[in-house]
Amino acid sequence: MQTEFFKIESENDIDKIRCVGKILKDGGVVGIPTETVYGLAANALDEVAVSKIFEAKGRPQDNPLIVHIADFNEIYNLVSEVPPEAVLLAKHFWPGPLTIILPRSSIVPKSVSAGLDTVAIRMPSHPIARAIIREAGVPLAAPSANVSGKPSPTTAQHVWNDLNGRIDAVADGGTCIVGLESTVVTLCQNPPRLLRPGKITPDELAQILGEIEVDSSVLGELQKGVTPASPGMKYKHYSPNANVVIVRGKFDNFAEYICATNHDGVMALCFDGEEKLLPVPCLSFGKKEDTAQQARTLFDALRKVDELGAKTVYVRCPASDGVGLAVLNRLLRAAEFEVIDL
Repeated sequence: MQTEFFKIESENDIDKIRCVGKILKDGGVVGIPTETVYGLAANALDEVAVSKIFEAKGRPQDNPLIVHIADFNEIYNLVSEVPPEAVLLAKHFWPGPLTIILPRSSIVPKSVSAGLDTVAIRMPSHPIARAIIREAGVPLAAPSANVSGKPSPTTAQHVWNDLNGRIDAVADGGTCIVGLESTVVTLCQNPPRLLRPGKITPDELAQILGEIEVDSSVLGELQKGVTPASPGMKYKHYSPNANVVIVRGKFDNFAEYICATNHDGVMALCFDGEEKLLPVPCLSFGKKEDTAQQARTLFDALRKVDELGAKTVYVRCPASDGVGLAVLNRLLRAAEFEVIDL
């Protein structure tokens, strides 16, 4: 398969957006920009098109997809019920990096929801993404546009590196400004439950919903036999080829631990300003106190680890509040929950 590449400057780049929309209308698969990460998009109502997403990514069939819409009214065809809480969340956070899980309507193929009776829906804030959805004329299923299990793509180049020759096209809309996948909350239980953290934090959700539970899988492994209700819950995710190990503790203890290790093939992911204080090659993934910056740069840093040939990467543990909860969630899955406490 020959993969086309479209550099799209804005939502007003009509000719290129029409080309991308036609590919999607015709059942193709395209890497598209969103504010979170690049998504691998296909017609969410076409089972054949959806199957191409799973094939291109090598994605397990029991891992649900998120359906992307351009306007709120599109939700009514996709779900069997729109509770008041969904309207409130949409009013405050859509378009934006929030996914809402609701009861699925019969129009949505079961393959999109991995056989579940629910569907995950999001309205991205990226203007090019919404322009592409409108031009396609259908809601788009779009998981991250990477090989399954690897760090998610935050640039079109990342998508090209992973999927060139496997998909129909890549639409380059610039670097993603959030850098981590959307927050996922389910309204199919009471109280609502956070299934995947993101830029929209539990406290922000609680201000709207009044009460919210945080699923145990956010900072722990999904229990055996439990079907994942959201992407990012079950499998090893976001991981480079290098072995990732999270190290929790003060910087002095981290530095002492690194000094005592065999340095062959070892790298460190640390916070800004710490690079010169460590005896191994280092990459920073943001300021210690700036979890939003950490979110924007984490996946790019994890990809660079492989480019630099690291075998093991020791990662400074981020804070677990605010957006830091999402950063820690991604790192835990990248590390397969290997954490050293100092």
